[in-house]
Amino acid sequence: MAIVPHTPALNHTNNPPNDGLRWECRVYPGQLSQTSQVRADLDTDLNRLVFLPGEAREEMVLCVSEMFANACEHSRSGRDPEGRVVRTLESPVPGLVRVSIIDDGSRTDTAVGSLPRVPRRRTRKDWEEAERGRGLLMVGHLASRWGFRPVLDFPFCEGLGTVIWAEFTLPRTTNHGTVAGGGTR
Repeated sequence: MAIVPHTPALNHTNNPPNDGLRWECRVYPGQLSQTSQVRADLDTDLNRLVFLPGEAREEMVLCVSEMFANACEHSRSGRDPEGRVVRTLESPVPGLVRVSIIDDGSRTDTAVGSLPRVPRRRTRKDWEEAERGRGLLMVGHLASRWGFRPVLDFPFCEGLGTVIWAEFTLPRTTNHGTVAGGGTR
């Protein structure tokens, strides 16, 4: 059974104007074949930020595709036929963009935990030969900050889902704060 809803929940927050930007969340089937759609949708959503440099956009899209792939591979989202992954996007303050990926929860078919983690016990040779395990290193390198947390922070809700997030600090430009449509943040 999927924990993540099939349709996005209504945004019940009461953000005053200029309190930052928040995009409607997007919900995807937990299938790796959806990665290209996740990338395309994020690129489209980022078009609202007219001051966003192309390199920063590419880095965000790359990180989100890795985070999405991890959710499909390491959580119930990719194992359950009805599994879902949610992507959120917000700019809480000028010059900062935060992207989150929310999965359906821990897999029960593996003894290894499904929390995001960077492999630490590898020799240089192991890293050179490894075919997997570099994605979160890349996210850590490209994002200003990243991390993860449970969807609900209650002990009896453990395993219901994980939110992995990455924040990107944007370089200052002469158009800083200008949003498509002529407004400012």
